[in-house]
Amino acid sequence: MELTVDRLGAVVVDALRAAGYMESTIGQYGKSIRYLSAFAADRGGVYSPALGAAFAAGTTSPRTGRFSAQRRFDYRRLVWLLDGYLATGSVDVSVRGRGGGGPRPSGAGFMALDAAWEADMGARGLAQATCSAYGRTAREFMVFLESRGVDDLDRADGGAVLEFLASLSDRWAATSMFWVVSNFRPFLRFCGREDLIAAVGLAGARRAHRIVAVLDDATVSMVVDACAARKVTARDAAITLLALATGLRACDIIALRLADVDWHAGTISIVQAKTGNPLMLPMPGLLAARMGEYLLHARPDTADDHVFVRTKAPHTRLADHASVYAVVDRVFQAAGVRGARVGTRALRHSAASRLLRAHVPLPTISAILGHASQESTNTYLSVDADRLLACVLPVPAGARP
Repeated sequence: MELTVDRLGAVVVDALRAAGYMESTIGQYGKSIRYLSAFAADRGGVYSPALGAAFAAGTTSPRTGRFSAQRRFDYRRLVWLLDGYLATGSVDVSVRGRGGGGPRPSGAGFMALDAAWEADMGARGLAQATCSAYGRTAREFMVFLESRGVDDLDRADGGAVLEFLASLSDRWAATSMFWVVSNFRPFLRFCGREDLIAAVGLAGARRAHRIVAVLDDATVSMVVDACAARKVTARDAAITLLALATGLRACDIIALRLADVDWHAGTISIVQAKTGNPLMLPMPGLLAARMGEYLLHARPDTADDHVFVRTKAPHTRLADHASVYAVVDRVFQAAGVRGARVGTRALRHSAASRLLRAHVPLPTISAILGHASQESTNTYLSVDADRLLACVLPVPAGARP
């Protein structure tokens, strides 16, 4: 039976309302449904995955004429729900990350290639975040080729690769393109297309090597004081203190489960999502106090066993890095910190910096941060200004003016 956009949209809205979503969120979905309905009106009005992919690709704001991240997010999450309903007969209202998987190819050949690539990554045991990044970039390339009338990778050449990478420049900074091509190469290698890999090299994406930014002691004190004085919720304080005290990555904070916390020993034990390495870390007193307060008095009643869950329905684990960033940003704002870089990366860098300034050996810092290689820890040498100055050789007397 053919389903119109309006009919599918009504099903989605009913499912969101039944799951307890806020009316403001449902209103945002309704707005996207109206746009999709208007988009489909000139195309027969019947929804299909191909129609959804074409709609989701329209990420340019008609008001500004520029790429809109919010529009991309709104459109993709709606299309994901609609495609899921067509495939399974139910609306999956679980929270998803903002990456969303992106638009998917509609041709049989590329759909089969996408499935094979996903299966290969799964068989190799790649981390979920890695599979998501690799898969999203590969699908974007296949959708790009379809938009150019190419329905088989054998018909793609180096020029198509360069055009694809150029098309991403509107929404990726030049310094971020290195990561885009890093996510792209494994797919091309899986396809056995060394010629396309060579073309990627012609794009000139280079990794930026910057001195790691850290928080100064005054800023750290302001953040800790705000958490101690209950200027923020217990959940937000616990998340921020956890990142600041232990240097845990956002993905590990999100994945933290109730059973990972040993209250008698005052420790947290996890298996890192990025490296697969086990890690045990102590909980400082303030962190333990605010986390305990959250779990006992503020955490929503939910069957989800993750420590940190959404405050709004559905009460499931935090969706993605953006959720953790929003939490840390709120804490910084409440602490009166202005102009500092926020997010768990900055807190992680600051934790490493404090350990380094306390003369903790690099191998120990590497173990605490859960680095698979000490080479990753060497990056943090750039934050210790005193040690960097000690490395500077004096100017020879004869060379002075």
